[in-house]
Amino acid sequence: MIKLFKVKERQREIAANANGKPPVKKQSAGELRLHRDISELNLQKTCTISFPNGKDDLMNFEVTVRPDEGYYLGGTFMFTFQVSPVYPHEAPKVKCKTKVYHPNIDLEGNVCLNILREDWKPVLNINTIIYGLFHLFTQPNYEDPLNHDAAAVLRDNPKMFESNVRRAMAGGYVGQTLFPRCM
Repeated sequence: MIKLFKVKERQREIAANANGKPPVKKQSAGELRLHRDISELNLQKTCTISFPNGKDDLMNFEVTVRPDEGYYLGGTFMFTFQVSPVYPHEAPKVKCKTKVYHPNIDLEGNVCLNILREDWKPVLNINTIIYGLFHLFTQPNYEDPLNHDAAAVLRDNPKMFESNVRRAMAGGYVGQTLFPRCM
């Protein structure tokens, strides 16, 4: 018990000697790893990263993907990343902020990407996830869908799927769902 009081007293001394400055926040292992991942990013020219809360909040950021081929050519799709302090032992939470007609992204923005779920391993990094998101737009996968309707159309009638994607990206209806323009 006495050692606990000494520790608390020492913490007060350190805080008092900081000359009115707030004590320096110690970074978690997850923050350190994320900092390294971000500094080593090798983004394609069609992907950008931004920090809407400023560079002090590395654990929450946005990635914009602009596919340069495939069904989604010319579209702009924004994803939010929320990174846990235990990263890389837990995959980041990734959501698509852009409402999109896609077999692997549902209308709420949930993303079906295997490396964000069962295939996540601590050796994977942010660059791998961004590459995976880009890959979803160049080669959508109807075999592992979140949007079952879009997956069925892609599987059974790729020309209609392409037409639906174009209509959705232009800001139109697909079925009963209105999509905002994202071109």
